[in-house]
Amino acid sequence: MIEIKKILFPIDLTLNSSKVLPYVLSASEKYNCMIYLLHVVEDLRSFGSQYIDDVPHEHLDRFQQETAEAAKKAMDRVCDEQLQSCPNFQRKMVSGDPATEILKLIDSEGIDLVIMGTHGRKGLEHVIFGSVAENVVKKSPAPVLTINPYKVQ
Repeated sequence: MIEIKKILFPIDLTLNSSKVLPYVLSASEKYNCMIYLLHVVEDLRSFGSQYIDDVPHEHLDRFQQETAEAAKKAMDRVCDEQLQSCPNFQRKMVSGDPATEILKLIDSEGIDLVIMGTHGRKGLEHVIFGSVAENVVKKSPAPVLTINPYKVQ
């Protein structure tokens, strides 16, 4: 029998995440397992020097810090409002490339199942930035359940 003790829920803190969360909570309850809630604040320097060379570093650093602070507040709200009935969860916020950081956590924590939403990037945006869910599905050593939040009622 397959044992699921650790579920990773990469959360982008959008409305779409709240549509996926009930599936995460249901699986956690069914398997009586730990939920690892991960939010990755994208590192703005990863967009390349052609976009940020003209931005003074102190402005970029301040914007990165403000983004992280806003994400922490949003994560607090999710934990307080939607996870108060869930006794088994850990939260983590990191900065970097979302797919890379998700894959690192899967390895470091021995995650058994990843449940994540598809973001829905299309066209040129998908070609340039790729899809976090697509990269995780392709490279994850753990099974990944993806949920299209636009199809969830």
